[in-house]
Amino acid sequence: MSFPGGGSGWRPGESVRSPATAARPTMVDVARAAEVSIKTVSRVFNNESGVTPQTADRVRHAIALLAFRRNDMARGLRQRSTSRTLGLLIEDVANPFYAAITRAVEEVARRSGFLVITGSSDEDPVQERALVGMLCDRRVDGLILVPAVADHRYLIREMQTGTPVVFLDRPPGNIDGDMVLIDNRGGARAATEHLLAQGHRRVGMIGHDLSVFTAAERLAGYRAALRAHGIRFDQSLVLSGANDIASGERAAQALLILDDPPTAIFCANNRITVGALRVLYRGRSRGVALVGFDDFELAEMLEVPVTVVAYDPAELGRRAADLLCARIDGDQRPPQRVVVPTHLVQRGSGEVKP
Repeated sequence: MSFPGGGSGWRPGESVRSPATAARPTMVDVARAAEVSIKTVSRVFNNESGVTPQTADRVRHAIALLAFRRNDMARGLRQRSTSRTLGLLIEDVANPFYAAITRAVEEVARRSGFLVITGSSDEDPVQERALVGMLCDRRVDGLILVPAVADHRYLIREMQTGTPVVFLDRPPGNIDGDMVLIDNRGGARAATEHLLAQGHRRVGMIGHDLSVFTAAERLAGYRAALRAHGIRFDQSLVLSGANDIASGERAAQALLILDDPPTAIFCANNRITVGALRVLYRGRSRGVALVGFDDFELAEMLEVPVTVVAYDPAELGRRAADLLCARIDGDQRPPQRVVVPTHLVQRGSGEVKP
């Protein structure tokens, strides 16, 4: 008894034909490269009997050669089956901000009967695309994604074939899509205006990489507050590129050794704030006011509790998960833009007078 493609005598190490294709390879391309039928490819995917070991090896070799993803077949089966899983791709699961989001997404998913698979991109565009590919290979029913890349057209095929995507904390690049954001600009403006209201006129800012949407928006809010109070923007008072506690500490040190240092500092995220606090609390700079964007554990327990721009990160997670579940259930509304508000929590560090 023979099977389609089963008698070629291919051996590992021998080549298979690699069809030139600009589009993402399909199961037809795999069948053509391995010189077998589509049914044979399907049998190999499903571990069904009726394919010789040599033919199965040849099909697997073609799959590897073409970098073919199993979900091309799985999407065709979507109407008849569901994995009951959601993919959540964040920046760094170790960051308390993302931990709170993850917990909230899991709670919503659990109520809807879904399991959440979580990955961290570490702000690496290559890592983002690789993790998205692996999540789609596992036939997740939808994705929540904190963007690390500037161009998300690579997701068009997945979205067109039935995988809804909600973008979290940052908007997508070059495509329309659902997004859940923080009022970054408004929160940063409120923080800066609060420091100006205390009498400060030299307000420094330490921010993240300005290529990141949230960092650019927070700088825009800082600048808007200065304009509203008739204060000229001074580039020497703004340092960007801080992405962790250590770099926040170095940036704060750099601001404080200026010939005319700031009397107040606005820190654009919680890790930068902690770095700046290490500098301010060493003894010589306790008279400098400080407001941070993002609350953090024990901020209210310090000798001078930290004034922060706060919001509920869990609300971000809940809103994103609710929107994704609605899309999976058939919600056909145009792409939604949800903005979670911020508020200033005055605790002492931002109320220091110049």
